[in-house]
Amino acid sequence: MSTSPTGKKHRAANAGTAQMAELGPDESPYFNRELSWLQFNQRVLAEACNEAYPLLERLRFLSISGSNLDEFMMIRVAGLVGQVQRGLATPSIDGRSPTQQLAAIRAKLVELSAMQQSIWRSVRTGLAAADIHVADEQRVSPAAHKWLKSYFLNEILPIITPQALDPAHPFPFVQNEGMGLLFTLTRDATREQLIEMVLIPSALPRFVRVPDAVTGENGALYISIARLIQRYAEALFPGFTIQGDGLFRVLRDSDIEIEEEAEDLVRTFRSAIQRRRRGQVIQLEIEEDFDPAAEDLLLEQLGINEAALIKTDGMIGIDGLAEIVREDRPDLKFDAYSPRFPERIREHDGDAFSAIREKDIIIHHPYESFEVVVDFIRQAAADPDVVAIKQTLYRAGSQSAVIGALIEAAEAGKSVTAVVELKARFDEEQNLKWASALERAGVQVIYGFTDWKTHAKVAMVVRREGDGFRTYCHFGTGNYHPVTARVYTDLSFFTADPKLGRDAAKMFNFVTGYVEPHELERIHIAPIDLRQEIYERIDTEIANAQKGKPAAIWMKCNQITDEAMIDRLYAASAAGVQVELMVRGICCLRPGIAGLSDNIRVKSIIGRFLEHSRIYAFANGHPMPSAQAAVFIASADMMSRNLDRRVETLIPILNRTVHDQVLQQVLLANMLDSEQSWWLHPDGHYSRVEAEGGKAFNCHRYFMTNPSLSGRGGALEAGAVPKLSLRRGTVA
Repeated sequence: MSTSPTGKKHRAANAGTAQMAELGPDESPYFNRELSWLQFNQRVLAEACNEAYPLLERLRFLSISGSNLDEFMMIRVAGLVGQVQRGLATPSIDGRSPTQQLAAIRAKLVELSAMQQSIWRSVRTGLAAADIHVADEQRVSPAAHKWLKSYFLNEILPIITPQALDPAHPFPFVQNEGMGLLFTLTRDATREQLIEMVLIPSALPRFVRVPDAVTGENGALYISIARLIQRYAEALFPGFTIQGDGLFRVLRDSDIEIEEEAEDLVRTFRSAIQRRRRGQVIQLEIEEDFDPAAEDLLLEQLGINEAALIKTDGMIGIDGLAEIVREDRPDLKFDAYSPRFPERIREHDGDAFSAIREKDIIIHHPYESFEVVVDFIRQAAADPDVVAIKQTLYRAGSQSAVIGALIEAAEAGKSVTAVVELKARFDEEQNLKWASALERAGVQVIYGFTDWKTHAKVAMVVRREGDGFRTYCHFGTGNYHPVTARVYTDLSFFTADPKLGRDAAKMFNFVTGYVEPHELERIHIAPIDLRQEIYERIDTEIANAQKGKPAAIWMKCNQITDEAMIDRLYAASAAGVQVELMVRGICCLRPGIAGLSDNIRVKSIIGRFLEHSRIYAFANGHPMPSAQAAVFIASADMMSRNLDRRVETLIPILNRTVHDQVLQQVLLANMLDSEQSWWLHPDGHYSRVEAEGGKAFNCHRYFMTNPSLSGRGGALEAGAVPKLSLRRGTVA
């Protein structure tokens, strides 16, 4: 199962995947963070072209690329614009000024926008062939026309409000992500010309679906709300002739900055959320044939220049296609998948505490049910022997069973503490609501540090057993969010290890009482010592390589952007350590550069599920993978903000079965994946991994069809889980 000590056998088998390159005299040893993110979104967009996927799944990827890009504009680009406006010239990791970064981003945005529209046209044609039609400008049947006109007159017309744009009428405020229509009109009686704006209320759907009873056997028929208004606008402007119309969309700066000396964090955040809705306009998206006079009016009134203008000859607001994805057509979607419930817990009649007490267990989401996590809290709430529950909440979702369980526990008289992170971007408002509901139920709600986010995913339950107390812990790589747990690949680690329990209690005291933990026994916490622990593990691998011992580092995370951490990995490569990085998103490290990163490979997996778990493994003087390897799961990526400005946890995996599952099942399967993977090349571009011997391996399919090692229990024989082999690059 192992490679040779230096890993050369594995390298040779994949020699063609990534070519070596020399670093030019003026080239940076790092990739630009923002351009790397755009490369990631381009990989997401490429999945919308994947003809092996069902049509509605391809549409889903297209819509995801749109929402991703919107958030990028509202946060990252907005930040760069702010730097330029304040005259800041702080260079990025690759040495570019904010102005240079914006210029490079704009060029890439134009390319991505054109790709999105091209893909939309292709997918739309395919959908029409499958009897899902998006009418927009096309003619519709008389029956559909009659229904749409009636719907407009009765459901839309009473809601929308036309507003004349002239000196007597101030230019209306357009909210973030707001869409509107400009109409150029001529008054029939006087031939007077004017421009009218109709803002599309956010409460309206982005698409209207004509009922099946109207379309009959002609399939599903959708029309965008904007096209519906344009189609029947004459009813909105009686006595006028419509000369032209055009759709536009606005994105605003949506980042929230909180001063460290804020006296009332809740009040400050409520105020900041209101300000965000009125943030500076970062991008204006309009149709290609938009009226020039109307375009100039928008640019002037919104206070932007042409650099923030995107023109498109297709659909505006690609993210809205998610509404069509919900169409009830199972034949055009991935086969339905139901997560397994771990056999280990079934063997204990669903008693999570009994199962955990017997042995540590790790749950692999979404392949194994998130209900295990919810049941852990529910059982704690109902158990008369449980005296206390403490939990961090970063993102819990709008319909959170976990929140409900915490409320039940508090109402049952238990001591319940919830650390609610108000700074979880775009979830601030939801988290404020949850915090209020928890406080009303008697939960002690803590908001943590003003200047650090509490990003760690930890729950601890203190239970009276015999003459003392036992602490049960849950450590996660993902959020307590039941919806994303069905899509994100994450790990939930349950343990009753007393040392981990004591460390978890110290972590909570750190967040709630600012009591810096001392003499931690197992856990490493950012920003205290997590970075240092990773450094020491890398240095150990360097020392082993220099002694001729096996030396390797395997990392799976979402982003790598921290310059000092990258430099440490470069040093490892120079010493001969074989470094395998699985980085889904941003990667500022340049692999395959002679003399710098010869021994580093980077791959990214983009597929049916979103890779989200963070796993860090070190050979520890033995060929990888082995039982002697040092393996950790974490809530943190290798980013400066995670290592220095967030409360994060790094958890060692010491139980043999769990260790095998994390290293030789989860991590190894990700390394072997060839069907959904991309190699990062020295020049920054990505190419799809080519399967060796023509036989592709899909890690998502493997996990969907095979039980986990630690969760299978005695009901399944060991042979039921196919063993993975690194040497052969196949499933053994």
